[in-house]
Amino acid sequence: MNREERLIHIHHCRGIGWRGIDKLLKEDQDLVSIYELSVNTLIREFSFQRQYAELFHRDLHTLDIEKKLEDYKAAGIEVLTVFDPEYPPLLKMIYDPPWVLYTKGNRAIFQHQQLLSVVGTRKPTKEGLTALRFILTPLVDQGWTIVSGMALGVDGAAHHHALRSSTIAVLGSGLLHPYPKKHLSLFQNLIKYHLVISEYPPDQPPKRWQFPERNRIVSGLSMGTLVVEAQEKSGSLITADQALEQGREVFAIPGNIFNMNTVGTHRLIQQGAQLVTSAEDILSQFSTPLTR
Repeated sequence: MNREERLIHIHHCRGIGWRGIDKLLKEDQDLVSIYELSVNTLIREFSFQRQYAELFHRDLHTLDIEKKLEDYKAAGIEVLTVFDPEYPPLLKMIYDPPWVLYTKGNRAIFQHQQLLSVVGTRKPTKEGLTALRFILTPLVDQGWTIVSGMALGVDGAAHHHALRSSTIAVLGSGLLHPYPKKHLSLFQNLIKYHLVISEYPPDQPPKRWQFPERNRIVSGLSMGTLVVEAQEKSGSLITADQALEQGREVFAIPGNIFNMNTVGTHRLIQQGAQLVTSAEDILSQFSTPLTR
């Protein structure tokens, strides 16, 4: 196996997360010596808890990663590591980029220069959806790529608006378990003409904690994030916070002050997010592209 395959192998093992892989890479950037480490060494030198060290060690020495990769290829799933030159450049700039991405669809979209993330409530109002269409239509007409999470509500609407241009969906589950099921037809359209990605191995089912975790990818792929109707405590605000931490622009569409769905959006504006009433409000912020 080469370094990329070893990283994919480790990424499939239970008992290890992003920080654990980071520690292994800092110790051995080629990930060769990891196969010689004992459970006690993992505990002593890498701060593994015993139960996780044993789980990781067992998977590392029993999982047939070559068979997994063959199965993915047969299913049309491509695997990309952070070491690959095709890894999305904006995402690589964030503090904690996914070590591995599993993709299905047109991976060339990763190299597009104009990307905007869109997030919002799963139960948008008619006015919110109208505002979203009004803002996105000029951007899509100019060839912008829209990034979202394929959730019900605003996410799904954003993807649909972008179908005539390009769009990326970031799942909170593996590619073999697209979620939600109500968007299965959208998923099929996206993998055929656009792009769907996940940092979770394809056979990973959806789990509640994975959706907030994937939000950093939604924001990290893009130059900025547009928030449409978000309640005061919501996943959309988590994504907006991630965008701010990543040094990206945050835009918010104002709404009815009596609508609970706009409380979080208005709070963002009070805290410095850019109030957006037209596509030009977004375009004017990107006269020069992000640089490394």
